[in-house]
Amino acid sequence: MRAKTNPSLLQSYQAYLRVEKGLRPLTCEAYSSDLNTFAEFLEKRHGTLLTATQQDVAAFLENLRANAVESRSAARKLSCLRGFYKWLLLDRRIHHDPTVNIESPKAWKVLPKSLAEPEVNEMLMRASIAATHPKARATALRDRAILELLYAGGLRVSELTSLSTSDLFLDAGRVQVRGKGDKERIVPLGDPAIQALESYLREGRPNLARIGTRKSARNEAARLFLSLRGAPLTRQWIWRLVKAANSSASPHRLRHSCATHMVEHGADLRTVQTLLGHADIATTQVYTHLALGRLKTVHSQHHPRAKVRAQDTPPSEAPAPRHSGGLRIVSRGGVTVDDAPPTIPDPAPDPAKELA
Repeated sequence: MRAKTNPSLLQSYQAYLRVEKGLRPLTCEAYSSDLNTFAEFLEKRHGTLLTATQQDVAAFLENLRANAVESRSAARKLSCLRGFYKWLLLDRRIHHDPTVNIESPKAWKVLPKSLAEPEVNEMLMRASIAATHPKARATALRDRAILELLYAGGLRVSELTSLSTSDLFLDAGRVQVRGKGDKERIVPLGDPAIQALESYLREGRPNLARIGTRKSARNEAARLFLSLRGAPLTRQWIWRLVKAANSSASPHRLRHSCATHMVEHGADLRTVQTLLGHADIATTQVYTHLALGRLKTVHSQHHPRAKVRAQDTPPSEAPAPRHSGGLRIVSRGGVTVDDAPPTIPDPAPDPAKELA
């Protein structure tokens, strides 16, 4: 039965994800892998994707837990199943969703790891020195442009590899990026990234395109970043490039570094959400936990009972305390002395005069 139903169902669902949902090929492959895993589990229980019950889904999650699958991975697989059975309901192929009332495995929120600003600056400085050398090669210009773009725009590695030359608008200081679900967004760039891209387009990319040894398709020939063979760079190649520049870095860590450093310097979460292309602000809120120094500074400056406000009060505005011996403390040229004449208290009122 599985040979007749499951493969055709999965093929139809793949077409739905690609055409109607507009998901990336890698995302579709991940969903297909998760569904195949569930289909194989059902086959052992003599079931199919169409006949799966709530007990089957619960047993599948328990099987994942027994095999030491992380909660985050199990939650992702359950999310995939929910999307699949929602599609089957809308297509009227089933009458009951087996994922209803199935609780998602709880997972700890993992804070994204980012590089310190000095680490990023050092990495970019080394790339800049290599690119500005009198005998700099086209690959050095390309590598500097890649690193600058990853950090300046917070791009995902898949977004960077899919960029074309027509996506750049350097005169306006921006780049058009296609993210998850083919959603387009405009990412502004700083001067260092713009200069690096201009140098690469002027002196580096023409050489890489000229020495290409294979005939590329038209869409591949228009890709922004090319290899020595004139072919578009892969995600794995970009990952190795970043690792070579800094062993603690990765393309996604540079993305986290971009967001973290912006929040630390006072950027609001909505702006960072738009820059990174997050669909939900909850995804961006994780960066507030990484900018504790910035939060403490803002609290100290703006909270009415913060200690820093009392410490920062100028001496001229502070109330003049009184000495225990009746001498008033005054300041002369920044030096505190006790030689001011004592203040004489007002005489006590005479009760007889008040009665009169």
